[in-house]
Amino acid sequence: MTVKEWIEMMELRKKDPWEFRGDLVVCFVGEGDRKMAAIPGAVVRKALGQAWKAGDFAGKKGETFLLYPALLGTGEAELPRARRVLVVGLGKPEEKVAGRREQVRCAAGTAAVRAGALKARRVLVVLPAGVELAPEEIAECTAEGLLLANYRFDKYKKEDPDKQESVRVGKFLLHGGGLATASVRQGMEAGMSAAEAACSARDMANEPGNGWTPSSFADHARKLARRSGMKCRILDRSDMKKLGMGGILGVSQGSAQPPKLVILQYRTSKKKPTLMLVGKGLTFDSGGISLKPASGMEEMKYDMCGGAAVLAAMEAIGREKPAAWNVVALIPATENLGGSAAMKPGDIITHFGGTTSEIINTDAEGRLILADALAYGIKTYQPDMVIDLATLTGAVIIGLGHHRTGLLANDDTLAAGLLEAGELAGEPLWRLPLGPEYRKQLDSEVADIKNTGGRPAGTITAACYLQEFVGDVPWAHLDIAGTAWNFTEKSYMPKKGPSGIGPRTLLHFIRTTGAR
Repeated sequence: MTVKEWIEMMELRKKDPWEFRGDLVVCFVGEGDRKMAAIPGAVVRKALGQAWKAGDFAGKKGETFLLYPALLGTGEAELPRARRVLVVGLGKPEEKVAGRREQVRCAAGTAAVRAGALKARRVLVVLPAGVELAPEEIAECTAEGLLLANYRFDKYKKEDPDKQESVRVGKFLLHGGGLATASVRQGMEAGMSAAEAACSARDMANEPGNGWTPSSFADHARKLARRSGMKCRILDRSDMKKLGMGGILGVSQGSAQPPKLVILQYRTSKKKPTLMLVGKGLTFDSGGISLKPASGMEEMKYDMCGGAAVLAAMEAIGREKPAAWNVVALIPATENLGGSAAMKPGDIITHFGGTTSEIINTDAEGRLILADALAYGIKTYQPDMVIDLATLTGAVIIGLGHHRTGLLANDDTLAAGLLEAGELAGEPLWRLPLGPEYRKQLDSEVADIKNTGGRPAGTITAACYLQEFVGDVPWAHLDIAGTAWNFTEKSYMPKKGPSGIGPRTLLHFIRTTGAR
């Protein structure tokens, strides 16, 4: 979708919800809330009460009740003018703020899914004002849930109305439900920005390997820079050779696609701290000479989800223009294929900065390209802290499943900030340890380091490899291999395919950390 289409997809409405003449009005009710104070109009409350008595609706999470106002009689002044009214259950009140945010987000997602199934084009949503959250948070999470659940990727499919089971809602209108308009607007805009970033990351990841290449990252970054006023620099193969980036060059040897190191800079003031973001941009990963199994290899187009997350986060930063940070983003982008010139097990490469690495497995390629980007970025831009995101190891899926992102860090404060941001965004993380006992697994007999430490603690040893290139700078590594696609199913997350995870966590971190 275009930027204009995103802006036009949602707006505030102050008029009485029952005066709305569109396809659907959505209201929310908590589990056990028999008074239904959030439902405007005694007639609708009475009808809903009948469903409650019959056991057809109790406000439980994921429950919905659909009502057709025209069937309630005629001559009622307070009858809704919309074609339908949908009541969505919020579930039981959550104790923690992050839980209440997710409760609202999931309920809004349920509403959007149901609206799509009803083929509703214009939908008015009354905010759940009774939830114990700040008004801006209620609006933010509602906007996120609606827009994330409304996502579709149908660019390559012919339109067939006979097979169309669901459609994208064309317009959401938010009604404050009694909440302060200024706070609702602020929250809605924050939620729209975060949702747009996540959906942009989904779009990039959904593209096929022949539709999104390393050059696509570069082209997208250039357009973003022109639109937002950021600085953009693209390093190509010749630049990498001069700089000695043996990791990116080695991984790209088997591919006809030229590698790119994409660099974007958002600057506010020299007095402000600099955050460096690095995202793995493997646009297709066959494993190289250490070939992956054929079954499921089509999903390896998603190996660029870290790069997509970083680029999408920069899109949101360009919109929001945070005053508390300078942000520099680096995306090493390449393919990992098994061509005649491909890197081989046993080869030795030299990273930027001079560290040599023995290649044990060419499928452990992500750490090689990230190492060059981290070392170069830290030396060149001297950031105050660094966060990298990468679909780095299958081991993190064994350890954490598809429910939490693996977090490894050399700084407790940074780690704590990211853990909190992930909870608030509904993208939970779990911290794993680092230490010299794990680093020993990477000792090589013939080079400074080797690129795998065996199966034990594979996620940790991969992070240890990256740690070699960050020095003393506060650094955190997010292994999103288990959450970048096939993430825990939620109303606003797809059953299959890319989740768009990462940008919203980064935005929460930037927004909240900068405010302290």
